[in-house]
Amino acid sequence: MRASSLANRLFLSATAWLVVILAITGVVLSSVYKNATERAFDRRLNLYLRTLIAEVATPDEPPDRQFQSLGEPLFELPLSGWYWQITRTDTEKPEVRSSRSLWDKKLPKLEEQGVELTAAGIRLGYVDGPEGQTLRMVERPVDLGADGKFLVSVAGDATEIFDETRSFDYYLGGTFTALGIVLLLTTVFQVRFGLAPLKRISDAIADIRSGRAERLEGEFPVEIAPLARETNALIEANREIVERARTHVGNLAHAIKTPLSVIVNEATTHAADPFAEKVMKQADVMRDQLAHHLERARIAARVSIVATVTEVAPTIEALRRTMEKIHRDRSIVVEAKADPSAKFRGERQDLEEMVGNLVDNACKWAASRVFVEVLVDAPGKPDTGPRLRIIVDDDGRGLSEAERAQVSRRGQRLDESKPGSGLGLSIVVDLAALYGGSLSLGSAPIGGLRAELVLPGI
Repeated sequence: MRASSLANRLFLSATAWLVVILAITGVVLSSVYKNATERAFDRRLNLYLRTLIAEVATPDEPPDRQFQSLGEPLFELPLSGWYWQITRTDTEKPEVRSSRSLWDKKLPKLEEQGVELTAAGIRLGYVDGPEGQTLRMVERPVDLGADGKFLVSVAGDATEIFDETRSFDYYLGGTFTALGIVLLLTTVFQVRFGLAPLKRISDAIADIRSGRAERLEGEFPVEIAPLARETNALIEANREIVERARTHVGNLAHAIKTPLSVIVNEATTHAADPFAEKVMKQADVMRDQLAHHLERARIAARVSIVATVTEVAPTIEALRRTMEKIHRDRSIVVEAKADPSAKFRGERQDLEEMVGNLVDNACKWAASRVFVEVLVDAPGKPDTGPRLRIIVDDDGRGLSEAERAQVSRRGQRLDESKPGSGLGLSIVVDLAALYGGSLSLGSAPIGGLRAELVLPGI
């Protein structure tokens, strides 16, 4: 799909929105899961905190009592990452009691780090532990009146939170990647399926241009049906306009022919008069011009409506036999080699006229041999079809560059002894141009003139 195609635009826009939505959703879900994991961890810390506060608030216990395990063996293991600490804050020298896991270390205070009390009267945050590990800590100031004021702290290794969150992010990323691939494949299918009717219209128009069809046929979705109807209406309107133009040209030609014939007849009766001779010559020029432009109008009308398809090889073979018969008295041998797959996007009559003029001209100037070859070239551009190259060689005397330019002009002849009006090559040039083709002249390998005709193929 090209970057400027409608399918690419739909696919890229859908992909962009898909990436944005999945990224935002992933960030939100990861944040929600991390918060949920922190809340679960905080509930665990709060349970230990309340237990410690209850023990501190018991008046019958001796003041040097150590609260060791709290039902969690990790409070007994040195530097395990799980610690508790009770600090009496209403004495000159703070009294500190802590879990065995803390050894001779002390926990930092969240109050000193500027953490505010929550509505529940506690502080929550992350601190650096004795071994450099990150701890999740909860602390609460407790005022027991005459029994003293205390700051109770419980901390746990936050690696558990980070590992849980990281594991969830991995699973989430893998799931969203698989989901994104599936959605992208679905988008590709939807784009191709949704734009399939446009592809049908494109193929149908190509069939019309190549002569395989005359109008868009079949059922189309309601969104595209008006386009198909308007295209068919445009084809019909174009056909009618061209047909009217052809009719008007024909009527004009017939209207001119009658007065022209009267002028010629009148001039013929005064053949000895120099003025009459000049009138007859100019009338002949007018007649040639009239025939020439009528032929151009006829071809242009056919090309403008719908192109037909002509098999080239049978046409060339028929011309070969005809030309050998016409020039039998000079023993001209006409050889032909045509690609069996060659097809001309136009009418057989026009192909016969163009190639026939070239072969007839070659036979007139050839010494003994004329060679015709038809080649099919691959498309030069993605949106164009193949090109036909029809090469006509003779073994005559050939032409110089100046002579080639002269004979390509309408009505110019190099040898008045040869039959014809001199319009043959110019007609070929005009007809080829109407079909989007061209004619070039060069030197033939067999010694004479080479005429190379390039036409649209299929």
